[in-house]
Amino acid sequence: MRLKSYLSGAWVEGQGSPAVLVNPSTEEPLAETSTAGLDLAGALEFARSRGGPVLRKASFAQRGEMLARVSGLIRSQRDALIGIAVENGGNTRSDAKFDIDGAAGTLAHYAAIGRDLGDRRTLVDGDPTPLCRSGGFVGGHLFAPREGVAVHVNAFNFPAWGFAEKAAVALLAGVPVVTKPATSTALLAHRIVTLCVEAEVFPQGALSLVSGAAQGLLDHLTGQDVLAFTGSSDTAALLRTHPALARAGVRINVEADSLNAAILGPDARRGSTTWSMFVSAVARDMTQKAGQKCTAIRRVLVPRDALSAVEEDLASALARVRVGNPAADEVDMGPLATAGQLRDVRAGIDRLCASARVVWTAAEPSPLGAPPGKGFFQTPMLLAADRPLDSSAVHEHEVFGPVATVMPFDSGGEVAELVRRARGCLVSSLFTDDRSFALRMIRALQAWHGRLHVAGEAVASDAPPPGTVFPQLVHGGPGRAGAGEELGGERGLRFYLQRTAVQAPRDLWDALTVAQDPC
Repeated sequence: MRLKSYLSGAWVEGQGSPAVLVNPSTEEPLAETSTAGLDLAGALEFARSRGGPVLRKASFAQRGEMLARVSGLIRSQRDALIGIAVENGGNTRSDAKFDIDGAAGTLAHYAAIGRDLGDRRTLVDGDPTPLCRSGGFVGGHLFAPREGVAVHVNAFNFPAWGFAEKAAVALLAGVPVVTKPATSTALLAHRIVTLCVEAEVFPQGALSLVSGAAQGLLDHLTGQDVLAFTGSSDTAALLRTHPALARAGVRINVEADSLNAAILGPDARRGSTTWSMFVSAVARDMTQKAGQKCTAIRRVLVPRDALSAVEEDLASALARVRVGNPAADEVDMGPLATAGQLRDVRAGIDRLCASARVVWTAAEPSPLGAPPGKGFFQTPMLLAADRPLDSSAVHEHEVFGPVATVMPFDSGGEVAELVRRARGCLVSSLFTDDRSFALRMIRALQAWHGRLHVAGEAVASDAPPPGTVFPQLVHGGPGRAGAGEELGGERGLRFYLQRTAVQAPRDLWDALTVAQDPC
């Protein structure tokens, strides 16, 4: 299969030597793609000049209807999309559902926001402020869509959800999207965009797809454009210093590395509901998507007197995980996405092991249902850093695979110190029934996180897994986590909108904010 890009309202094929997409369980080639020779500058301008004006003319409700249609298309093709995720992403069916249902749900949520916002095309930020004694002259803030294009560079691990969580917000805001999925797992995003094109969901230029390398794409961005990126902090640093972006003042949102922590409260006792929730959450996050999640638990903080018991229970849970080709029903965890990812994970394990001991790992992988010697498999590995305050690697280096490190603590203050050493996280979780301890930890850790998840026995039947990203809440984190925010319900729209202070006679302000675009 030769993957084409969808640019300037047409499917186009690149030239030259292609990149090859493979099945990570068997290493069999699935597709190839190239973007060499494509007119990326022209595609950006087409999106700005053709897609942008039509989207801006539509109301929030009308844009929301478009998103609802995409959500419906994904749900109607769910089984076929799961098959693609299993084959190209190395996902188990459960992992594939997590990605695909997350995409459909996020689109549906923003469709509902569009319905609630109704016929409006701009948002008002608060009430106006009188700027004179009589009150006849006022000032206030309005949000309107930027007149550029949103370039979305997504990671390999969530090709459906990653596409949807960015595109839903931008399109509802009225900004056309050029989406660039990671090449290695691009088949799923390619299929979703194909469904949108075939159903003619969006006006020409509103949604474009780059299937493959995007060399030169960022060179053509302007000050009205925005860039949203998910990936490594090293790549993010390069993007922030990109000459064209710096020169034009391009707005950038980044979601990057995160050494998320799970904390077991001192009150939790082995065998309790809260203890079991903690062990289950850590084991799930280590193995779901083979640990290839930005929200996965990497550091496991436990009271010192509970260290041995936690290690035993986690080792027991991980020993039950069956690794192999996810096309086989009995498999619980599939391979890593690429050969390069496997090399990076193994190198990262070596780095962590310099200051940590191995608690549990299986023997050399014997993956179920995979050809001998094939596939990018890594068995789960649980490590322990007995002196975590003296172990720098565990707080500085994220191994993006089925690996986590347990470490003991002696006080709440030590917990805060250990968690902060990651220099910013997307999400950390706290499992406790001690209200006082929970409050102290939230206050100590809030500035270092985009999200904090607190669970215990009282919410055992209600609390979702800590790694679940909800469209109602912001997704992102400070410092090394990227210093960005996505989603957050209506809040997410503001990244794609320009806030302008308008000073005007009161009757003109009322016309701008009450009447529906009279001009």
